[in-house]
Amino acid sequence: MGTPLDSREAQVDEVLDRLYEEYPDTDISLNFSTELELLVAVVLSAQCTDERVNEVCEDLFEKYRTAEDYAEASEEELADDIYGITFHNNKAGYLKGIGEILVEEHGGEVPDTMSELTDLPGVGRKTANVVLQHAHDVTEGIVVDTHVQRISRRLGITEEERPGAIETDLMGVVPEDDWRMFTHLLISHGRATCTARNPDCDECVLADVCPSERGDAAVDLASGEAW
Repeated sequence: MGTPLDSREAQVDEVLDRLYEEYPDTDISLNFSTELELLVAVVLSAQCTDERVNEVCEDLFEKYRTAEDYAEASEEELADDIYGITFHNNKAGYLKGIGEILVEEHGGEVPDTMSELTDLPGVGRKTANVVLQHAHDVTEGIVVDTHVQRISRRLGITEEERPGAIETDLMGVVPEDDWRMFTHLLISHGRATCTARNPDCDECVLADVCPSERGDAAVDLASGEAW
């Protein structure tokens, strides 16, 4: 069992130092070239892999270039064009609704405030944070996806369970200058090593400070269940 540092702040600092060294080039893995493309890609990525989203969006972004294009398309057509994305019928409705609101209320542009973004269909705080950070260079919070949720709990950085509560808790212990990269570092680590079902603790750079380290720990703090 790894031994976490004496305070959550010290634990965060150690985790950041090691993960920055382990993943020096980590960044968002969705492909996009405009603010609108990013918004669409992030909406589609909910409960779907970034790899699959990138595949679908390659053709989608050729066909739909403006908010008007999404607003004028039918939901059926959009659903066909994003077939293969999880919940494609629901997300087709989101895309059409987003297009309509962007045209009617924002001159076709992607807004740059949390409140305006979360007013869009299919856009919660996580999605809005991604768009603010990568489209507008505005960091208001920490994106909490499944990797961040799992690993921050495994490492004993938070005991919160819901993404909103986890974000609030993390914002109190993660240095603000690291909010954006904290997400990408944990995502990279979650994909490479600290996977949901079979984390490779033997090869983990954080094993000695991880209270969930599978070699000795009886419980996975991410789930609260025994290994």
